[in-house]
Amino acid sequence: MIVRVIFDACLLFTALVLATLGSSSVVCRAQTRDHLTPREVEVVQEAQALDHRIDVFIRAIDRRMLVLSGGPTAASEKQLKKEAETWGELPAGTHAELVGDIAKILSEAITNIDDVNARDPKNPLIPKALRKLATAATRILDQLKPMQAQAKDEESMGFELLSKHADEIVEAAAGLPPPAEKKPKGKNKTEKTKESN
Repeated sequence: MIVRVIFDACLLFTALVLATLGSSSVVCRAQTRDHLTPREVEVVQEAQALDHRIDVFIRAIDRRMLVLSGGPTAASEKQLKKEAETWGELPAGTHAELVGDIAKILSEAITNIDDVNARDPKNPLIPKALRKLATAATRILDQLKPMQAQAKDEESMGFELLSKHADEIVEAAAGLPPPAEKKPKGKNKTEKTKESN
């Protein structure tokens, strides 16, 4: 009898361990999806200047937008072949995964801008990068609006997060002072002619 109780307890314990391992492996598989492809990660790491890094994030988002819109056209196919060495293959995934990727990329871009701002608040690349990102975020939201209206439950969470990040970016960019006017390098032609006379 005691042996039977111990045997039953061992079976129950084994079943619980296997169930836990099985569910944790499902969770691990769900959590292992990266929002950037390995090649895109390399391109991000190579882009040291903030504005260039934001350009990389925007291009990574555009690659996902291309997949969400049904894939490359004949015209974009040529461009993708040229970029394949630098960017690698287009990302794959469900609509929900790709929308989630875009939200995470926006979040990473925000973090990059915040990190630079924390170290060097007067860095002139911050407003430039933030304006670029705000323009892209607005465009992305406009393009995804029709898809968002038809989103299923799992997609709608990604859209909510994406909208939250995009709104945060646009709001931060709206708080920037107007861009400084670019001064011409050197004297203009009328000043040079006056001096030569």
